[in-house]
Amino acid sequence: MVKTTRRTVQAAGTRDVIVEAAGRMFAADGYVRTTIDGIAAESGVAVQTVYNSVGNKAALLSAVLDRAAAGPGAPAGVLDFMRERTRQAADFSALVDVLADWFAEVHPRTAGINAVISQAAAVDQTAARLEVDRAQQRLRRYEEAAAAVRARGGLSSGLSDAEGAAAIWSLGHPQAYRALVHDAGWSVPAYRAWIAKALAAALA
Repeated sequence: MVKTTRRTVQAAGTRDVIVEAAGRMFAADGYVRTTIDGIAAESGVAVQTVYNSVGNKAALLSAVLDRAAAGPGAPAGVLDFMRERTRQAADFSALVDVLADWFAEVHPRTAGINAVISQAAAVDQTAARLEVDRAQQRLRRYEEAAAAVRARGGLSSGLSDAEGAAAIWSLGHPQAYRALVHDAGWSVPAYRAWIAKALAAALA
């Protein structure tokens, strides 16, 4: 068991302040105009503290995305609470609802930072690598969801768990949300209804 010290608590608090400040600045100024110096000044810390607590600008993007995905005051990381929601889903229909609810919940919170990441990827190789890595991370994690779907009677059409994960990944992709809600003008409830139907059809 790791003993929590005052220094550990202070370090976590400093990191939270930095990530929160970075999120505000990325949203207001975009990736290029946001600087480590500016984030340090906004956070009230030294520049080296930003690097020591979080890392470079790409690491800050990643941390802001994690914070947005988890939501305010989240008691656990996304992977932990999604595993718990999945465990509680009694049948295939309930699990589809878990996935649809999650996409309708997370995308409004993360749309802004995902847009910044996409913009950053066009001008920064490290940010481009981050975008690819996070997409692949989601794809790998959805294999757990696909296995849970199979355990509840889904994927009976012959899809493998990897193919089921690809279906979840594609339908629930942040760009699909952006295209439908931000660009096409769908409401979030309409998006949620669509993705529930699409997931049910793809995974049944």
